[in-house]
Amino acid sequence: MPRRVALPGAQELFRPTEPANGNARPSGRVKHDEKITVYVSADELVALEQARLTLRARHGIAVDRGRIVRAAVALAVADLDATGEDSDLIRQLDES
Repeated sequence: MPRRVALPGAQELFRPTEPANGNARPSGRVKHDEKITVYVSADELVALEQARLTLRARHGIAVDRGRIVRAAVALAVADLDATGEDSDLIRQLDES
């Protein structure tokens, strides 16, 4: 006696990605066309992950590490443009 297997219907397979009431919070995620690889030490990676967790736990900001890095790069470049030789970026790179 063959048994019929119940398969999920279209409703179960294709659920809406936004709430029905339209109150979805944007994630802030943006598609990027370019990619770079950055090597960091184990301590730097732990610090970055701790920063990500702090942003989430204390400030309610859920972001990935890439978004933190992009924000930090934008801040460093803006500071270099604004303060030139007195920028934190130049000071940090001179110390290394």
